[in-house]
Formats: sequence, structure tokens, C-alpha cells
Amino acid sequence: MIRTRAVHWRRRAVLALPGVWILGILVWELLVPHGTQVVQLLAAAPAIACAGTGRRQCVLSAALCAVVALAPFGPAARLDPALRAGTCCAVVAVAAAAYVITRRRRRLVCDLERAREIADTAQRLLLRPLPPRLDGMTLAGGHLSVSEGTLVGGDLYEALATPHGVRVVIGDVRGHGFTAIATVAAVLGSFREAAHDEPRLADVLRRLERALHRHLGERAEAGGKDAEDTKGAQDRPHGEEFVTILLLEVSADGVVMALNCGHPWPYRLSSSPGRRARAAPVGRGDPLPPLGLFPLPPRLPVTRLTRLHPGDALVLHTDGAEDARDAAGAFFPLARALAEAAAHAGPVVPAAVVERVQAALLRHTGGHLFDDIALLVLRNDRQRVPSPSPAARPVRSGGRPRRQGAAP
Repeated sequence: MIRTRAVHWRRRAVLALPGVWILGILVWELLVPHGTQVVQLLAAAPAIACAGTGRRQCVLSAALCAVVALAPFGPAARLDPALRAGTCCAVVAVAAAAYVITRRRRRLVCDLERAREIADTAQRLLLRPLPPRLDGMTLAGGHLSVSEGTLVGGDLYEALATPHGVRVVIGDVRGHGFTAIATVAAVLGSFREAAHDEPRLADVLRRLERALHRHLGERAEAGGKDAEDTKGAQDRPHGEEFVTILLLEVSADGVVMALNCGHPWPYRLSSSPGRRARAAPVGRGDPLPPLGLFPLPPRLPVTRLTRLHPGDALVLHTDGAEDARDAAGAFFPLARALAEAAAHAGPVVPAAVVERVQAALLRHTGGHLFDDIALLVLRNDRQRVPSPSPAARPVRSGGRPRRQGAAP
């Protein structure tokens, strides 16, 4: 609300700037001695309107006011007729040029808005918004890009419902901005195919590794054909390109299996009726090296990460969340922020957790991010299915039903 009012008053000030300029010149002509004349500066009024607002109506209004100020009465009455006529011609010339510029500027602004809309659509297709619910789980994700004007940076995440369970990936590409978007597209495209095709989580990771190496090889080959790209490829060797990856598979009973390649371990938010949620890190042992640095080992250590009971949530993040610093150099307390974001009695709300943590990050850093930040929250909404009692079990063909408590 306050920001909207500030923008509104700023726009009003810009609209009034040509009038203030003309009024200042007239006051100067009234107060200063006759030897100093600055009335020629009236010709700048249309240019000021063009630079300030970019509207043709404002340019014409400023030119009209400047011409009226040159009328043979008031401060302009003592001017030489030739000076008055020359200044009037200058005002008309500047107004005509500003009118043409505003028309061209408006066309360029429309083209820019159209290109930005297309770019935003392409980025949203790449890093698709997560569905609110997925196979009995509630999801929410958010991304903060360090590059101005981009929705996608070097971070990636995706969640899919597959025949093998809910599979989730979150990763961080080396670097950020437009240079990392192509790598993000290669990794996400491979995951969206492999998550459905591969029954084993380890095979999904191997598919991601092959897709990454193929992408880096194609980029190096294309870069070798161009002189500038060749220089960039020499400055950044192939071995320095890597992606941190955390792969998760959530089964129907809430068991979470994980494969970690150099990525931060997630946090678990546990809630119980009448108690506030608690944030605790999960994940043990050293992860594998990031993809792209070294080949994957023959055997991949798929570990049981945790078990999500109904109402529990898992928070996945990139290292930008923990590495964010304030002006004094203090790191962002992610665990405390998660606990505060879910500090209310009742179930954890993933969308609220993402929104509150992002707001806390921006407050901590003062809005100055130095790395992309991605957050993904999954809450298990599946209910426990009780095992059927002996009396409720179906009777086999040819057999007789037993009474409850009867001996076999």
C-alpha cells in the first residue's frame, strides 16, 4: 500500500516536471536583470516531457505551454521579436522530434513487453509450477533468482507421480542466470522421462548423468565453432561444469529413499495435534560428488532417508538458502526460519512455509541475493490403512468361514 502511494506520487511529479521547468524560466525572467535572458531554455520543455513520461499528449502539452509563455505580454514582452520567433521555432522543432521519438519508443516498449511475455512463458514451461496435490501429497515450491528479469536461474526442482511412487528432484547448476538455463533444461527433461521409465532410483540418476554429459559435450562442440564461445570454453573447462542433485522417492507408506550428489540434505517438519511443528535435519553420511565432476560409481548407495507420517512435511532447498548473508556477514538461520514459518498448531501448510521463508530471506539479505534459491515442501496427506481383522478376511474357495476367536 505504501509502495503504491509512493509510485503514484512519483508519477505525478514526473508529469508536473515540464510545467515546473517553464514556470521557473518565467520567474527567472521576472526577477533577474534585463541583461540575462534564459527564455531560449523553453525549447527544452517538450524534451523533458518526452524523457519523463514518454507520452505524446504530455509532449504536445509542454510545447503548447512553452509557446504560450512566449506570447508578447508578461515576462516575454520585453524580448526582441526575432528572439521570440526563433525560440518559438525551436520549441516547435523540439516538440516535433520528441513526438516522433515517443511514437518509436512506444512501439519499442510494446515489442519489449511482448518479448518479455514470451520469455516468461518459456521459463514457466521449463520450471513448471508444482501441482497443489500429487498422489496424496500436498506440494509447494518457490524460486528466487539472482538475475534480474529471470524466473529461472541455476536451480531446478520437479515432482512427479509415477508407478514407482512420487519421485522428486532438486538441484543446483554451477552458476546462475541465462548461462545455466540450458543445463537446467537438459537435466529436467531427462528426469521427466527417466522418472517414469526406470523402476530403480539409481537408474534414474544414471540417466541424468548421461543427459548432462551429452549436453556439455554438445555445448563444447558448438562453442568450438565460434571464436568467442571458444574463448569462453577455454576459460571454463569441461571438468568444472557440475550439478548438485538430490533424488527422492516417496512410497505409498511414506518411506523416503534418497540419492544425493553433493546437495544439501532436507529438513523434516513434524507436527502433532495440539503441538507446534518442529524442524529437524535428515540425512546422514557424505553425499556422492556432484554430477559432472567424476563418473558415478558402479554401485549407488540408495539410502532410506526418513519416513513421513501423515501430516509430516519434508523441506528441500538449495545451498543458496543456507549461504545467504546479511550486511554483517551472518548466515541465514534456515532451521529457525522453518520452525517459525510452521510455528502454529495444526498441520503444516507448504505454500505458507515457502512464502514465509522467502520473505525472511529477503529481509535477512536486504533484497540483495548472491545466489539463486529454491524451496520445495511436501506434506504427506495419506492416511494409514489399518490391516483387516481375521474375521474380515475373505474366505478361500471351498472353505468354511471361521468364527472370530475359533481355533484353526
